[in-house]
Amino acid sequence: MKRNYSAFAEDIPAYSGPKAARETYADLKQLSAILGHIYTRSELQILPDQRRVSKMPWLVPMLELLPPTSIGHLKEWGLSTVLVLAKNFNKLVHVWGSVTAMVELWHPQTNSFIFPEFEATILLEELEIMLGLPRYQRGEELAISYTVDQINSWSILAYITTKKNDLYSMTRGMHVHLLPIAQWIISQCKRKTTNYTAIAKAAAICICGVILFPEADGAISFGNLSIIDSISEGMKIGQAVLGFLYVGLTSAALGGPFYGSVVALEVWMGMHVQFRAVEDLTMECKTMLNHPLTYVGGRLHMSPRAWCKTAQVKGIQAWRQYLRSLTVADFDMRPRFMHGRTIHLPQRTGLALRLLGNGALVSYNSDCCHLQCGAARTVVPLLSHFPPIQERKRGDA
Repeated sequence: MKRNYSAFAEDIPAYSGPKAARETYADLKQLSAILGHIYTRSELQILPDQRRVSKMPWLVPMLELLPPTSIGHLKEWGLSTVLVLAKNFNKLVHVWGSVTAMVELWHPQTNSFIFPEFEATILLEELEIMLGLPRYQRGEELAISYTVDQINSWSILAYITTKKNDLYSMTRGMHVHLLPIAQWIISQCKRKTTNYTAIAKAAAICICGVILFPEADGAISFGNLSIIDSISEGMKIGQAVLGFLYVGLTSAALGGPFYGSVVALEVWMGMHVQFRAVEDLTMECKTMLNHPLTYVGGRLHMSPRAWCKTAQVKGIQAWRQYLRSLTVADFDMRPRFMHGRTIHLPQRTGLALRLLGNGALVSYNSDCCHLQCGAARTVVPLLSHFPPIQERKRGDA
């Protein structure tokens, strides 16, 4: 893997200032003017409402067999929360009506959701906390911004197995299939081999492929395989997870397939839109029982004893009406888990972080939107795809 921050340092034009942003903000909010956007195509829906996620019947049995040493490696690599979500994967229910209605508000140029009174986006800092991933620190730009040379999937999988039959079964086209990898893990565990690091690496591919980089049922791309492989080397993958989700949201917003971590999206929606922590509430919130927050809410100061603000919102039409009339007062601008957190400013004018994954380069720019997090005022970055279209529009929130 070749990592290079400076290779992309000069080709994105600097942000033109708040005055220009305000002048274009009215146009920016017109999602219906974006060619192919699903905002006005009400017949489209990502998946039927309230459909349970695709089952991976091999996932939980495989995880239950992992030896303690391999589990220790996964935790050491910062995948404890991902492991918990994977163990409970078959219990999750995604409300696809809410996901579809949210995707309809996604702006492909700014990588933000456009609400009537404000914009909002999933921050890198938020995603790292929500999913328990190792966090980016100032000064680590060279370690987290990277390009990927031509990927040889077999050379990565060779750490797991060198048998050609196994490698052929694990790969097809430009994707890696997770089931054969899980079967290899199960066979190693039942034979009580001591190849703990290899088992942990294989398990990381499976759980990250299901929770962080879902694309096709039971398969991940070679690009994401390379990113997952870098976890054991100490690489921070939050930016790659976020970039992949942004690209998937843009694909869906323009009428294409949806991919990326829907778990991360629903946790973000849960914290900002759906639920509110109430310390003296005595009854459990039934709406949260099959929500990802049930399994990660503790680290976010959110328990199942929460107030569901959207309990009466049922079906895609109700979600559309609710989100398209959402006010600042209904959107939690100060989730407790972000109190006192630092939102990083650009390392130089117009550029904060650049993300690369699956052929889509994403630039991480601030200067557009402000949010109160705890006592300190911080800058919330917005993002835009690269290469830029002819006129990139940004807005002040």
